[in-house]
Amino acid sequence: MRSAKNRLDIVLFIVLAAVAATWAQGRTIIFRPQDTGEALANPGMGWVLHHYDNIASNYGGRLEPSDTVDDFPGVTVVYLRIAWSHIEPQEGRFNWSVLDTPAQRWLDKGKQIALRISCSESFMRYATPEWVERAGARGYNFTPGKGMDPNGPYWEPDYDDPVFLEKLDHFLAALADRYDGNPEVAFIDVGSFGVWGEGHTYASSLKPYSAETIRRHIDLHTKHFKKTLLAANDDFASQDRGRQTIEYAAQQGLTLRDDSILVQGGRNAYFNADFAPLFWEHAPVVLESEHFGPSRDRGNWKDGNQYLEAVEKYHASYASIHWWPREFLAENQDLVRKINLRLGYRLQLVEASWPSEIPVDGDFWFATTWQNAGVAPCLTGGHPAVTTKNAKGGITAVFVDDGMDMRCLLVAEPGQAPAQSHKADFRLPLASDERTRPLKPGEYAVYISVGTPTGTPTIALPLPNDDGHRRYRLGKLDVRQAIHQK
Repeated sequence: MRSAKNRLDIVLFIVLAAVAATWAQGRTIIFRPQDTGEALANPGMGWVLHHYDNIASNYGGRLEPSDTVDDFPGVTVVYLRIAWSHIEPQEGRFNWSVLDTPAQRWLDKGKQIALRISCSESFMRYATPEWVERAGARGYNFTPGKGMDPNGPYWEPDYDDPVFLEKLDHFLAALADRYDGNPEVAFIDVGSFGVWGEGHTYASSLKPYSAETIRRHIDLHTKHFKKTLLAANDDFASQDRGRQTIEYAAQQGLTLRDDSILVQGGRNAYFNADFAPLFWEHAPVVLESEHFGPSRDRGNWKDGNQYLEAVEKYHASYASIHWWPREFLAENQDLVRKINLRLGYRLQLVEASWPSEIPVDGDFWFATTWQNAGVAPCLTGGHPAVTTKNAKGGITAVFVDDGMDMRCLLVAEPGQAPAQSHKADFRLPLASDERTRPLKPGEYAVYISVGTPTGTPTIALPLPNDDGHRRYRLGKLDVRQAIHQK
């Protein structure tokens, strides 16, 4: 039986092994942190909150204008999926306020928006503006579940009709004038084909269209959107159009989105993970689940772990909140936590080391080891930067390791991500000029960050001691008086 002292020693060892370790070995400081487990809101990844979801009152309709659901961890994008007729009710007269009003609520919080403008809906007659039909565009009345029906309550355009395509072309030109290259926008769906903009006509006219029709709609979007990421729906391949439609989208620089996760359950929880390799290594894949409530009520959702499984299989960067957001969070807290640990990229600092003391007029080195614990590459890229601060919190020096780019970190199965190390050599700024020297002899706090080539932090890390600007304190650095004075 172990003595009380031995038991205490064992407990102490476990505690010390479980926390970040910083110590001096000779004249080297080594820092080995553990992942904090927190959700990270980073560029090019995260949860997508549906504010407009075809029906304008879903799912932001219950939110007060001041409520941006800040308590949902990992939200980075608010999604505005709305019919064309709401934006251009009269030809050439645009009601941009429909988009600007909710967008500004989240943009004020540092989030982005994503858009889908649809041309066919199963709850309103004219998703495509009525004036397009009056201008001579062909179309079909339909009844959901029945298809084309002369007495059907809803109207869907013929997606190959030249009048429709001309008017759509003009609308997309106006949309691109506002949004192409706009940093407020994460992505825009090619949403002009199919019911709900989803790339099929199963719940509308049931009219089949060829792969050429899909290419035509992709081309209309790429004609106008040269800079902003466009997304192609996996259902572009449905109704016997085949994989070629998705391959074409990849060739044109689009990304993939799949709107059908857990519409069914079991083996049919998702169908098109085999499309993902065409995209995920160079573009952020977007997943959208079935409306949570109906999926749950049909018994398909269960514990939701097949949503996490889809995140893994598709190497997804974005996942949707396709329901009333707080109800979804309340019923899926553990799932949200698990997805946040894998969705997109997650840059982990495995180790940092640097000399404990440096001369005021000398060079020094800084070494880091990193791994990506997410399912997707850090497509935005980012360079590590070392920042020193004085006792008042003032930045005294910034050193960017431009030899290390987080884009190159490989992804793997959970817990299997390979690590990559780099050692950089830096020279103190203005080291030879004592009058302007920012690092005078003394002790300085050392921070790590990841961001632009000029040292601006852009990526949140799962580290403690954040200074509020995505810099994380690692330890200290002693700057000593020069050995040789001139």
